Amino acid sequence: MSDFQLKIEKLPWLPRLSSQFREQCNAILDIPENELGSALQKLSMQYLGFNQMNKLAKISSKLKNEGSDLTPLTPFKLGVVSNATISFLKPCLEASALRYGVALEVVIGDFDQIMQEALNPGSTINLAKPDAILLALDYRGLPFINDSSIKTTVTYNHQLAIEFITQVRNGFHVNCGSPCIIQTLPASLELLFGNMEVAKKGSLRFEISKFNAVLSESLNDSSDYIFDVEWLASSVGLDNWYDNRQWYHARLSFSQSFLPLYSDNLARLIGAIRGKSRKCLVLDLDNTLWGGVIGDDGLDGISLGTGDSLGEAYLSVQSMALNLRKRGVILAVCSKNNEDIAREPFVSHPAMLIKESDIAVFLANWEDKASNLEIIAEALNIGLDSLVFMDDNPFERAQVREALPLVAVPEIGDDPSVFSVILSMAGYFEPVSITEDDQSRAEQYQANLLRNQYKSNVNNIDEFLTSLSMKMLVRPFAVVNRKRITQLINKTNQFNLTTKRYTEQEVIELEDSSSHLSIQINLVDRFGDNGTICIVICKKNEDILNIDSWLMSCRVLNRRVEEAVCNYLVSYAKSHDFTRIRGTYIPTKRNKIVQDHFYNLGFEKLDTIGDMECWELQVLAFKTFNPPIEVTCD
Repeated sequence: MSDFQLKIEKLPWLPRLSSQFREQCNAILDIPENELGSALQKLSMQYLGFNQMNKLAKISSKLKNEGSDLTPLTPFKLGVVSNATISFLKPCLEASALRYGVALEVVIGDFDQIMQEALNPGSTINLAKPDAILLALDYRGLPFINDSSIKTTVTYNHQLAIEFITQVRNGFHVNCGSPCIIQTLPASLELLFGNMEVAKKGSLRFEISKFNAVLSESLNDSSDYIFDVEWLASSVGLDNWYDNRQWYHARLSFSQSFLPLYSDNLARLIGAIRGKSRKCLVLDLDNTLWGGVIGDDGLDGISLGTGDSLGEAYLSVQSMALNLRKRGVILAVCSKNNEDIAREPFVSHPAMLIKESDIAVFLANWEDKASNLEIIAEALNIGLDSLVFMDDNPFERAQVREALPLVAVPEIGDDPSVFSVILSMAGYFEPVSITEDDQSRAEQYQANLLRNQYKSNVNNIDEFLTSLSMKMLVRPFAVVNRKRITQLINKTNQFNLTTKRYTEQEVIELEDSSSHLSIQINLVDRFGDNGTICIVICKKNEDILNIDSWLMSCRVLNRRVEEAVCNYLVSYAKSHDFTRIRGTYIPTKRNKIVQDHFYNLGFEKLDTIGDMECWELQVLAFKTFNPPIEVTCD
């Protein structure tokens, strides 16, 4: 464990740098444009030092400036303000973001001009209109001391720093409408009161701790995000994190040896904001969930359970997996094994924490694991970029990486005592919020598999849909489900007519907008609650209801939900004197499944402008659909 901890700044879950990295970078400029984004992302999926990140960022920037199509990477503009020198941060962040499927552009504000950048509408950051703004401040950049109050002893006050941060946040919200990403503060290494520092009100360490607690609480119901730098510094040690020589010589707020670690953690947060967090943990079995080979050693011969250091280490792996499932991560199994033998520990071993009922898809056979992972993704109706594959065998890891570069494959090594630590530090399942839908996602996907299995035994699709006893609830946007709405808008790519994105702050504005109809739709059936599965945003324009965004979870495809939603939109239009409903389809590489969406609902095509199609429905001519769904409105 100690060796792993000492090397955390090297991101040990990533494979080491390829000896062909430079050649592979140079070759990117010669590959077909439709492969550029995937090639950049593949190169980023290894440990990169500053020189490699700088090179990759330059290539990415060149391609963006030339207008290259970097699909499937998602664009994101990040503004950064700081009390420190952060020029080195830009290429590191832009390269690290590729790892999380984001084509990042970093805009840096003027040095140590935080309040000016926030309050001046014409500042560098406000004019850039970024998707989010990082407040990269440490305790030296915040007013913990009111100089006028100093008498004989310096007294720090966290409330002064909180008020400063609040004013900066509000300034950016008003002047450019962007959410902020705010850092927690690592403690200072300097102690004035020794062991009493942690408990003495007014000491710097005490007030920094209070600042972090108050800041975290204030962000719970806001559109802003927290970036836990305090944890990063603690994980590597404060004496390593701070480098006073770098601070005094160049105003670098932390040791630049931690740039890869800092950048990776911030990039995964940005990826999560864009809906790029992964959904499913796929587990190998032998020497991953237990020690030994179940087919050779038998039930009594595998290492698992208390009283044995190796067995307890494997219990920690299972415990981590179960805790992730409780948080909404789907669990699956992919093992080279006979299925009946592979299932035996789940049924009969007394120490086994994970049960068969916790596994959404269980594949144990002798096929190559890359092929089985494709089957798992298809069964769950999720992309390969939603999978994390955990396997102790370096050959299997390498084979999956080569065959399926979109699948995340952590380097867990061969010491089970660090498997769970490495998995958690890799941050594949990074959330920006934890909603009720998130926490029940694993059950929702397993219920969907039951629906599909039931469907395969029913010959008539109408009979199947009727048997589901579907109930749909239509509600306006509201604070109680705001984070889930924002999450769905930013991560849905396939059933999404325009793939427009909205920040949480913009969702808040839509809640109270009289010029918009913004609805969220939940679906329940006999197998369970599917949660919020559809979002529609319409702009009101005289007698026309313009559909700005229409997106839906692919988990409910082919259930005629879109017909029920269309019925609702027409009913709303009639009752509010709208004569026409207009919609736009903007094709992407991932939303072809909705290319006939408006046609199937009875819309007529008005025009095609470039790739964009414009459609219109005459309200009075609309023939109501009759899907087997009971609809209620709130």
